[in-house]
This record gives sequence, C-alpha cells and structure tokens, in this order.
Amino acid sequence: MADPSRLLIVDDNEDILSTFYEFFNSMGYEVKTAVDGFAALKVLRDRSNCFDCLITDLVMPNISGVGLISIVKKEYPKLKIIAMTGYGDQPGALASEAEADIVLFKPIDLFKIENTVSELINQENDQQEN
Repeated sequence: MADPSRLLIVDDNEDILSTFYEFFNSMGYEVKTAVDGFAALKVLRDRSNCFDCLITDLVMPNISGVGLISIVKKEYPKLKIIAMTGYGDQPGALASEAEADIVLFKPIDLFKIENTVSELINQENDQQEN
C-alpha cells in the first residue's frame, strides 16, 4: 500500500487548524500543523522534502501566508501550495503573485479542498512517472 500523502496546514485560527487536522487525518493523510509562518518554516526545515502539499491561510501574524509562500517556493519549488483567505480578492491576488498553486476563499468546503489536494498531489505524481 502507498504511503499516505503528507500535508502541512498553517492557520492562526486554532478552530480551523483543529478542524482541518481532524478531517484530513480521518481521510488517511499524515498531517502536521503550524499556527503561523515562522512555525511552518521550522516544521518544513526540520522535515525537508517530507510534505506533498502545504495549505496556508494568507492573513496571519509574524510571517503572512504570502511571505510564507514566497519563501517556500524558493526553498521547496516542488511543494504544492494551496492558499486560503477570507479577506476577498486582494490577498488572493497576492497569493497568486507569490505563486500559490491554488487560491481558495473561505468558508471552504472540506471535501472540495480534499479533492483539490488530491488533484495537485496526483498531478505531481503523474509528472514524476513520465
């Protein structure tokens, strides 16, 4: 059986983080969480090349999601990134500029985001096989 896909989920809202953790864990993913961009970078650097997808909020203290995406794209260019925002188009445009693979607007349907994660990871796996 294949290893479970590994996700890093970043959000400063503990309720969202907990909900996403429980949902993706129940769907068979290996999940790590971080409460802000600094914590996410620490997790990534401690476990480099261990994640298939990063899901990050955009508006957070310390390092914003946009800042996190910019750093991650430089250091881990193959890592798939989904940005989430509840603040309308401007953060979404910034996330696209920072090269997030997908930008989703809150509130987010968990099954929709799981489908998006699965598609992104499968795209990467298909490219590696070809």
